[in-house]
This record gives sequence, C-alpha cells and structure tokens, in this order.
Amino acid sequence: MDGCINFCVLLFLLLLFSYGCYAIWDSEQIYAAGNAANYQVYKPSEESELSFNDLKERNPDVLGWLNVYGTKIDYPLLQGEDNQKYISTNAQGDYSLAGSIFLDYRNTPDFSDFNTIVFGHHMEKSAMFGDLERFFNQDFFDHHKYGNLYFDRKDHGIEFFAFMEVDAFDSSIYTTPIRQIQAKQEYLERIKEQSKYYRDVGISIEDHLILLSTCTENTTNGRHILVGRVTDEVFPEPKESNKRLGKEVFFQSGTFQQKLKENWLVVCLFSFLIIVLFILYLSKKRTLKKDGENE
Repeated sequence: MDGCINFCVLLFLLLLFSYGCYAIWDSEQIYAAGNAANYQVYKPSEESELSFNDLKERNPDVLGWLNVYGTKIDYPLLQGEDNQKYISTNAQGDYSLAGSIFLDYRNTPDFSDFNTIVFGHHMEKSAMFGDLERFFNQDFFDHHKYGNLYFDRKDHGIEFFAFMEVDAFDSSIYTTPIRQIQAKQEYLERIKEQSKYYRDVGISIEDHLILLSTCTENTTNGRHILVGRVTDEVFPEPKESNKRLGKEVFFQSGTFQQKLKENWLVVCLFSFLIIVLFILYLSKKRTLKKDGENE
C-alpha cells in the first residue's frame, strides 16, 4: 500500500514539474517571437528595400515601419480588414500570441487621416509596445521626443508631444478618422486635457496625428497612448537607440537559443537530482520499515 502511495506522489511531482517546464518554455517562446530583433532583417534602409519588399510579398498587409527612438519599438506596420486579425498574427502572416503592430482598420494606410491609431500588445521584456510604459516616467518622456515612420517608400518623422492614460472604451479618443473641423479642434483639446504629460509644439488641425496605444494594468480597462504628429522632416536616430537594440540582437541569432538551452539544462539537472533524492529517500524508508518488521 505504501509503495502505491509513494508511486502516486512521485508521479504527481513529475507531472507538476513537466507542466511547470512547459509553462516557462511557452512563455519564453511568446516573448522571443515578439522581440523586435527578429524583424531587423526586413527593415527598409537607404541601401536596399529588398528585404522589406520580400516581407510585403509574403504578407501584403505590411504597409510600413515604426521606430520609436530610445526604445525597442522597431517593427513592421500592418493593417487588416478588422482590428482582430493582428492581435494574434505576426508580420509573416503566421499565428502568434505576440501579434503585430497594426493600424486601426478604419484608417487610410498613407497616414493622411487627421488621427491614425496604432495598436500593439503590452509585453514584458520590452517586446511589441511594452516600452510605451517607459513614457509614464516624465524624465523619459522629456528626453525621448522623436521617432521614424516609413511608408510610401520613404521615411517620415514623428514628433511626440503627449502621453495619456485613458479608458479602452473612451470613444472621444478612439474614434477615427476625425473629419469635421470642429471635431478636430475638440479632439486636440481632449488630448491636452487627458494627457499625463504634454509638450506644446504648436499642434493644429492641419497636422496628422499618430496615436500608439497599448494596455496597462494601472487601471481597469486602462490604455497608455503615446501621441505624436507625422512630419516630412526626418529626425536622426540617437546613438543610444542603436546601442540599446544592438544588445538584443542575440535574440535572432543562435546565442539566445544557446543560452536558453544552457538554462534549461541547469533546471532539468537540478529537478532530476531532487527526484532521485526523493526516490532514494522512499527506498531507504521502505528498507528501514522491512528491517523493523523482521526484528
């Protein structure tokens, strides 16, 4: 009877260990899939557009590229027939819980609307729009004012001027596109009123706004939105941005996989040792019990 109980306990521990290992592995896979470094090979450059065009051929929904300086937000931009598709589909068109960075389906892909809304998951390890939460710090907001937006085969600048924390169902912010002159003015006033941080850069109804939206756990149904205007002037990328992303390039190479394997080996060996010690303990316990019965 004791042997059966011991076997059941051991089996339970093995199942618990297996489930824990799978959960860790699955989580790492999601974060790795959403890392910006995975897409750098497709990023358009002055030298060549071939890789970017290759991505567009694979998935015609790809329309541009977004880079927020000083963060790891450096991804292809997509747009689907609704706002559901790219919540769980990557830029290559494959299923992925990390999803993609995508425009609201109601917006025009050339950013000619007054307000264009861009969505992305809030993920740990700075994946997707995870780094938007860094703008919650005023010092970071004050020192990171620019980004780059590539579409229609050329670069455009982004000048960020507001950071908001709003409700996901706030229609006064999430209505797009705004077309009426009065509605545009009210929209700008609403942004200023709702902003946690705001820079006066002379925004007018003639500008084209871009709103980067992601989830936040700070409030129920909360959303963080970084607001900027699209400009013809292209702003140079600070060196710190290149260095910061460069440290993460190992995710797209074999280095990340190798480190993951090494960590898994340590975890597995430690777990195996625990199981062996437990088996030895049970064996010794049975031996002592038999010796006691024989006496």
